[in-house]
Amino acid sequence: MQDKKLKYILHSIIFEADTRIGKVFDIVLLVTITFSVVIVMLNSVYELHLKFGDLFLTLEWIITVIFTLEYFLRIYSVKRPLKYIFSFYGIIDLLSILPTYISLFVVDTHFLIVIRMLRLMRIFRVLKLVRYVNASNTLLVALRSSRRKIIVFLEVVIIIVVITGALMYLVEGPESGFTSIPKSIYWAIVTITTVGYGDIAPQTILGQTIASMLMIVGFAIIAVPTSIIGSELVKVKSRSNTRVCSDCEYPSHDDDAICCKKCGSKL
Repeated sequence: MQDKKLKYILHSIIFEADTRIGKVFDIVLLVTITFSVVIVMLNSVYELHLKFGDLFLTLEWIITVIFTLEYFLRIYSVKRPLKYIFSFYGIIDLLSILPTYISLFVVDTHFLIVIRMLRLMRIFRVLKLVRYVNASNTLLVALRSSRRKIIVFLEVVIIIVVITGALMYLVEGPESGFTSIPKSIYWAIVTITTVGYGDIAPQTILGQTIASMLMIVGFAIIAVPTSIIGSELVKVKSRSNTRVCSDCEYPSHDDDAICCKKCGSKL
C-alpha cells in the first residue's frame, strides 16, 4: 500500500504539471536540460575546451547521473514500465543519457547529448500555456490520423524519384555526372524538393526537359502533405489538461474525464 502511494505521488510529480510541485519539477528539469546542452556546445569550442574541458566533463557527468536517476524513477512510477520505455518520450529520455555512457567506449559521442533538446517539448505542458498545449495535442492527433495518407504519398514520391533517376542515368550518362542510378536518384530527390545544390546538372535538351518537369512536380508535391494534415486538423478537438494515464501513458484526456478514454483506468 505504501509502495502504491509512493508511485502515485512520484507519477503526479514527474509526469503531470497540474500540481504546483509537478510544475516546479518540470521547470527545474527544463532549465537543467538547457544548461546541459549549453555545456556541450561550449565544450565544442576549442579554446574553451582547453581551458574548461575538465569542468565541462564533470558537470556533464553530474547532470547525466541526475537524468539517469530521473529516468529510472519514471519507470518505477508507472504501472506499465514497458509502455513508457517504448513510448516517444521514453525513447527520447533514454537517448538523452546514453551518449555520455557510450563516450566511455567511443570518443566524442557525448556531443550527441544535444538530443536532450527534444525533451524541451515538454515546455508547452509544463508552463500550462493552454493554447499551445491544445495546438501540440491537436497536431499530434492529426499526424497520427493522416499517417496512412502520408505513407502513400511518400511511396508515390519514391516511385517518381526512382523512375526519374533511372531515366536520367540513361539520358545523361556518366559524362554529365550521372555515374550511377543511386546518384541519379539523389539528383532527382534534390530537384523534386527544390533544393538544387547544383553539383549535378543535366546537359542535354532531353535531360533538361525532364528536369524542368520534375521541378514543376516538386512545387505541386510540397502542398500535398500540408493539405492532408490540414484536413485532419479540422476534425480534431483540442484539450487543455496535462493529465497522463499511469496505466497506458495516454495523454489526451478531456478536462472533466475521470477515467482514461483509452484503457479505462481511473485517472
